[in-house]
Amino acid sequence: MNASEIEPNLKSYLKQFFGFSEFRGLQEPVIQSLLSGDHSFVIMPTGGGKSLCYQLPALLLDGTAIVVSPLIALMKNQVDAIRGISENEGVAHVLNSSLSKSQINRVMEDIKSGVTKLLYVAPESLTKEDYVQFLRSVTISFLAVDEAHCISEWGHDFRPEYRNLRNIIDRIGENIPIIGLTATATPKVQEDILKNLNINNANTFKASFNRPNLFYEVKPKTAQVDHDIIAFIKQNEGKSGIVYCLSRKRVEELAEVLQVNGIKAVPYHAGLDTKQRVRNQDMFLMEETDVVVATIAFGMGIDKPDVRFVIHHDIPKSIESYYQETGRAGRDGGEGHCLAFYAYKDIEKLEKFMSGKPVAEQEIGYALLQEMVAYAETSMSRRKFILHYFGEEFDDKKGPGWDMDDNTRNPKPKKEAEKQVALVLNVVQQTAEQYRFKELVNILMGVKNATLSSHNVIHKDFFGQGKDENPSYWRALIRQLLVSKHLHKEIETYGVIKLTDLGKAFLENPSSYMMTENHEYDSNEPAASSGGYGKASSFDKKLYKALLELRKKVADKHEVPPYAVFQEPSIEDMLMKYPITIDEMKNIHGVGEGKAHKFGAPFVELIQKYCDDNEVIRPQDIVFKSTGANSGLKLYIIQSIDRKLPLSDIASAKGMEMQAFIKELETIMYSGTKLNIQYEIDDLFDEEQQEELYDYFMESETDDIDTAFEEFDGDYEEDDLRLFRIRFMNEVAN
Repeated sequence: MNASEIEPNLKSYLKQFFGFSEFRGLQEPVIQSLLSGDHSFVIMPTGGGKSLCYQLPALLLDGTAIVVSPLIALMKNQVDAIRGISENEGVAHVLNSSLSKSQINRVMEDIKSGVTKLLYVAPESLTKEDYVQFLRSVTISFLAVDEAHCISEWGHDFRPEYRNLRNIIDRIGENIPIIGLTATATPKVQEDILKNLNINNANTFKASFNRPNLFYEVKPKTAQVDHDIIAFIKQNEGKSGIVYCLSRKRVEELAEVLQVNGIKAVPYHAGLDTKQRVRNQDMFLMEETDVVVATIAFGMGIDKPDVRFVIHHDIPKSIESYYQETGRAGRDGGEGHCLAFYAYKDIEKLEKFMSGKPVAEQEIGYALLQEMVAYAETSMSRRKFILHYFGEEFDDKKGPGWDMDDNTRNPKPKKEAEKQVALVLNVVQQTAEQYRFKELVNILMGVKNATLSSHNVIHKDFFGQGKDENPSYWRALIRQLLVSKHLHKEIETYGVIKLTDLGKAFLENPSSYMMTENHEYDSNEPAASSGGYGKASSFDKKLYKALLELRKKVADKHEVPPYAVFQEPSIEDMLMKYPITIDEMKNIHGVGEGKAHKFGAPFVELIQKYCDDNEVIRPQDIVFKSTGANSGLKLYIIQSIDRKLPLSDIASAKGMEMQAFIKELETIMYSGTKLNIQYEIDDLFDEEQQEELYDYFMESETDDIDTAFEEFDGDYEEDDLRLFRIRFMNEVAN
């Protein structure tokens, strides 16, 4: 059929093939563009119905449409879906290296006879001379490049083999209409795609990236992150969800912990055998399991409309990845809670992974990672932040979904920053707009380094003028100035910051500028839940204040620092779970039996009264069970310490690095178990040093090791300080 015959009846064909009466969003104009033989470029968020934009025209036009896709699983899903709406199984095929000779022949026969309307291929398959020659001999209706961001080095999932696509297309035939489709693309990536495919004249269709039904939340990642994830899932019992982890090992461990705690969960990663992977995926789709714990291998092309939450156990490598992964929630327009756990240590790990890569790739990877840090630490509207990243404006006062994030629900107070803004903009101007984010902060703080010295910046009068504030303040302010368009980041030059016209106007005529400081997730800030879709914890701040006041009273009575009664993560856990009995208090993170009996009574009494007064709906089941693996290790460690074995010997007997071993000791100690490591402390420190450290921890407001390390100016090793803290807490808190 030709386009003039098809277009008037598009809706009837939509109903005939897919059962829908109406097109969604931009689907209809995209299809019309393709039917007209024009190049098209589609930027449409996950769940927006991208696939239909090329599936329907492929079914209607003469010849076969080639669909280039990066993942076999994704191709398989789409082929199955198309075969499901057609009487002829040959309507869609995959062409890849896994096919036998006879299977390849069957595919070619179906294409020649006009049966096959959609041919799914990986870019590598198109490089084979046999395939190219064959495709030259048949009618190609158009070529669709799915996941087109794979073309760009700045895309979150760059595939070098995608770069050569244009040459391959030219070999297959002249004047083939091309449609590029992506669910995530920053302005830079969009430019890259058009340039690489040589379709600068393409009709571009860009849907809004705003998903107003998604609630965005970031929480600090503590040693008890598994505990926090279980509590969240149990509060959303019976709902479908995905938990993303970076490593396969962590996927396996967490899936096991969830299962032990009565949650129907399965693992999913590329290391599982194909049969098991497909089985676990099907269990999730068929609702035989509630939760999939997965690496990013899961989800590409998985269309389960009623995923109600997406949890990130580890922060992803870029905002594009984060957006795509959170986009698997609430595709049906219903609720979707996107919860990410953040610790800067995870970022440092990801940076280490990049160190062996080429310099240009490192630069890009680092720049993308820093954007992710900025998202996690920002105190502004998370939705506005994400949409700004994708080049979209958003009204955070009345735009769709304006109050659907933790920062908007629980805003940090704003401060006047007119002078500070003028200082930042002046520094950018005076340094000829040649520095990136990090260097600008160094200039403001007066931090000397080789680059700034060689450029003679250290002698300028503005150098160090921002010393009165901390680096996190300047990072927050520069981020907000980028979003408010006073500054602009040059992507081509890996993030060099320039003044905009608005910034120049501000310098000429400064005016009021209200800013919010970033979250400091490594500090002792509470991580009160914002409520998301459940009953919003609107009283949490009030309870938090009451718990802190009570902690201070109890600490004064026992003559110990407040953190020795209950640490901050324990208080946060109480805010989430509302324990009202000593037994429930035992299951709060970092409490255990000893602490529950020693300090718990006034706290459960306070929380009980608070729940009654405020009609709080408590999560019913807050018992946390660990897997057997850890309990065996715990027993071994306790018994070995009772025998006074050197800690290094205990660690090496279990094949553990010292840092990981100390972390395990901390977990045991914070759960309320006594660990008498005085024999080890006596080897590490003399009497005077022990007294000095004891007095420090007794008088300090925090037990943070970094703070202690700075206080003693590096006199003690970090691991030694951690061991002394265990000894101290063992004495005063357990």
